[in-house]
Amino acid sequence: MYGIPNMKLDKEKIVNRRRDLMEAEGIKFVTNTEIGTDLSVKQIVEENEALVLCIGATKGRDLKIEGRELDGVHFAMDFLHANTKSLLDSRHKDGKFISAKDKHVIVIGGGDTGTDCVGTSMRHGCKSLTQFEIMGRPPDERATHNPWPQWPVVYKLDYGQAEAKEHFGDDPRNYLISTLKFVGDENGRLRELHTVEVEWVMTDNGPTFRQLPGTEKIWPADLVLLALGFLGPEDTILEELNVARDSRSNAKAEYGEFTTDVEGVFAAGDARRGQSLVVWAI
Repeated sequence: MYGIPNMKLDKEKIVNRRRDLMEAEGIKFVTNTEIGTDLSVKQIVEENEALVLCIGATKGRDLKIEGRELDGVHFAMDFLHANTKSLLDSRHKDGKFISAKDKHVIVIGGGDTGTDCVGTSMRHGCKSLTQFEIMGRPPDERATHNPWPQWPVVYKLDYGQAEAKEHFGDDPRNYLISTLKFVGDENGRLRELHTVEVEWVMTDNGPTFRQLPGTEKIWPADLVLLALGFLGPEDTILEELNVARDSRSNAKAEYGEFTTDVEGVFAAGDARRGQSLVVWAI
C-alpha cells in the first residue's frame, strides 16, 4: 500500500480492490496495531491454532559512515512510505512526508527501490537528481557469460531514470562510485557528500573494490536517500517467537511446507524467501 509509489501501483483500482475482496471473504484486518509493541505475538499464538508470518523483509541496509546522523539522510523506505501515505491521506496537504522540492537529491543504490526514489523526487520538483551505483555500467548487449534464458544484464533506462533524463538532459546514474562521508552545516543539516571512484578486482576471497586515488569529488546535497537493498525481516517478532533463521536471516521454512521450527507457526513471502518484487506477493 505505502512502499510502492502510486504512479507504479494504483492503490484504488488494484490494492483496495484486492483488500475488499478478501474482506468480503471473511478476513478481518486489524490496523494501526504493531505486533511486538501494541500486542504480543505470543498472545496471538496462544489465542489461535496457526500463525502465518508474512511480515516482509523491510530491514534496510545502512551506510554507517561519517555524518550519517545528519538531518537530510534517510532510508529510502522511510521516504517512500511517508510520501504515499501523505498522498493518500491528504494529497500531501498534511505535510507529513519528506519533501524533495527544490533540493539537490542524491539516491545511493541502483535497484528498483532507488528508481522509485528517483521518480518520486522528480514529482516533488527536485532541483537536481543524482544516483550512485557502486557496480559498473552494464553492457549495451548481452555478455557471452549471460546467455538466454538468464535475465539479461544489459544497460536500460527504467521509468525514473528516463524521466530524469528527459527533464535534466542525462541519465542520473553514476557508476563505480563510493560515498566516503556526509558533511553538514552548523545546524546539523546535510550540505554535501564526498565520494571516490572505485574499480573492482578479484582476490582470493572473491571480488572486491578498491578506491582510485585522485578521484575524490564533493557533491552538493540537501537530501540523501539510502536504497542499498534489504537485509531481511524485522527482528522483533522472529526473536520473540525464537524462530530459526536461514543464512540470510529470513525465517527458515521449506517451500511447499512453509512450517518453521516453532509449532503452529508458518512463514511465507519475503519473510521466508528474502526481499523481492510485489508480483510475488500478488
